Amino acid sequence: MYIVILAGGSGTRFWPVSRAARPKQLISVTDGPTMLQRTVERILPLKPKRVLVITNRLQAAETERQLAGYRASVPVDVIAEPVGRNTAPAVGLAATIIAAHDPEGVMVVLPADHYIRDDEGLRQSLQLAANSARNGWLMTLGIVPTSPETGYGYLEADMSLRGLGPFPVTRFVEKPDRATALAYLEAGTYFWNSGMFVWRADTILSEIGRYMPELAAQLERMTFGDVWDLADLTAQIADIYAAIAGQSIDYGVMEQSDRVQMVPADIGWSDVGSWSALPEVTELDAEGTVVANCSRYVNVDSSGCIVSGNGHVVATVGVHDLIVVATGDAVLVCPKDRAQDVKKGVEQLAAQGLETYW
Repeated sequence: MYIVILAGGSGTRFWPVSRAARPKQLISVTDGPTMLQRTVERILPLKPKRVLVITNRLQAAETERQLAGYRASVPVDVIAEPVGRNTAPAVGLAATIIAAHDPEGVMVVLPADHYIRDDEGLRQSLQLAANSARNGWLMTLGIVPTSPETGYGYLEADMSLRGLGPFPVTRFVEKPDRATALAYLEAGTYFWNSGMFVWRADTILSEIGRYMPELAAQLERMTFGDVWDLADLTAQIADIYAAIAGQSIDYGVMEQSDRVQMVPADIGWSDVGSWSALPEVTELDAEGTVVANCSRYVNVDSSGCIVSGNGHVVATVGVHDLIVVATGDAVLVCPKDRAQDVKKGVEQLAAQGLETYW
């Protein structure tokens, strides 16, 4: 089994802790290891043959630094895309590299910036998916929904078969409105689209060839030596990325293929899409406040806040449901229900030419 971690996102909704060169996956939004490190740690018990991390040039050095300590346990390759082209080229690139050495190798594709409470449950779901992937299926994990969430895409599965799965996926659907999300929750046949996949390298390359022939034609140009050495691929990757368009693997392949199956996963999953998601993934104090990275927090008549202090002493007085985030050079204060708009602040910084701060 090979692990492919997609780690090239920007994570602007976690500004000011996340920046262009240090996005969400490269930070710890609470305490302890970064999200990328946690992703690696939770899959090490699967004893993968290799871990391939797809990132970009701006983040490659920090990614290498954070993963250096894991190379004693598993070979780790960091591949820097010259430009972002969404997930289909990243998946295709990883599959092409793996297939050159192990065509029927099973590859697990994971985002680097998701929270999972039940690590063992994830590993069991991935093993179940891998069993079907070995028979040529494109597998995905469908997260058992716990609420009528409007911020996630969904997939619908044929649940007429009994047991734990896998189940055939009948369709993928975009982010719904609340009424539709409620109907999905009540139906019991809809699951959150996790963006986690399992398939054989040759299987996904065959499906890319079927549904994304232009991308396949470029990937087929790659040449490899006899040893697993990716240093010589930099020029080839640059040429390929200059010639391809961006596309997600969901839209490019998964939504069209007739070989998609799903394993239900009830694993305490969250994509931690903004500061307001932290109460889902960390403990609250007695006043319902998340406190992270503070040397001391002083609370006077405040409740329901999210406070990240970058090692500072932080005090809140008589405020409720606020996000307060301090770093060495910036401070964010906003209502929790405006957390999705933090990216607008980053856009304003960019428009004003304040590159140092984003």
